[in-house]
Amino acid sequence: MAVERGDRGWVQVPDGLPRPRALGGLWAIRHAQSEANVWYADPATQTRPMRGTDAGMDLTEYGRTQCQRLGGWLAGLSSSQRPGLVVCSPYLRTRLTWALMADAAVRERRFPPIRTLVDERLRDREMGVFELHPYRAIRRRAPEEASRREQVGNWVYRPPGGESLADVAVRVRGFLDELDAVAAGEQVLLVTHDAVVVSVRYILDGLGAPVPDSLEPVPNASVSQWRREGDRLALRVWGSVDHLTVGERDG
Repeated sequence: MAVERGDRGWVQVPDGLPRPRALGGLWAIRHAQSEANVWYADPATQTRPMRGTDAGMDLTEYGRTQCQRLGGWLAGLSSSQRPGLVVCSPYLRTRLTWALMADAAVRERRFPPIRTLVDERLRDREMGVFELHPYRAIRRRAPEEASRREQVGNWVYRPPGGESLADVAVRVRGFLDELDAVAAGEQVLLVTHDAVVVSVRYILDGLGAPVPDSLEPVPNASVSQWRREGDRLALRVWGSVDHLTVGERDG
């Protein structure tokens, strides 16, 4: 729907103009609950950084249970909807999410092995000097940086040595364009991170789409889907956790 500006000689288009895509369809899953998710959510720990590396964060036992539910979701897909190609982030928590859910799926329903690869462009947002720092820990360590983030907005805020969400969208755009060329007509599943799933939505919304800086975080172990309509991919499912029990939908 356009906002009329006839008196000015132009019309504002509030929604994006999506470009044609060759993929048959696209699914995106955010990894199951990780140890860092628990650390960030706990008031007892969220004022200090976590040890380790972001890339090496493991899943919790709760997250592994979520993977079993994702496996049931995958097993329940029809052959026409089931992905023929899976692309994972290189981070441990995403690779484990896919391995565990795929194992659970084939125990429930036999189907041919799904081609799987890893692409580094699906990695999580890099936080630079604030790697594994909850927001309150950043504010405690560098209040001027926390203030700058609030001032400019999280979409464009780039931590020292890290990436803004806009930077993440740039690399994800390149990935999607290449994926479109090599997997034309295929159903593809991405197993990745919140920042990447949001970037995928922003990019597929099209040229001039509003920046998604007001979206709530995508839940752990959630499923999003873009379905082919004509020559474009249209968002049909966003952050669904219907496959999880009520008690498994936190984190």
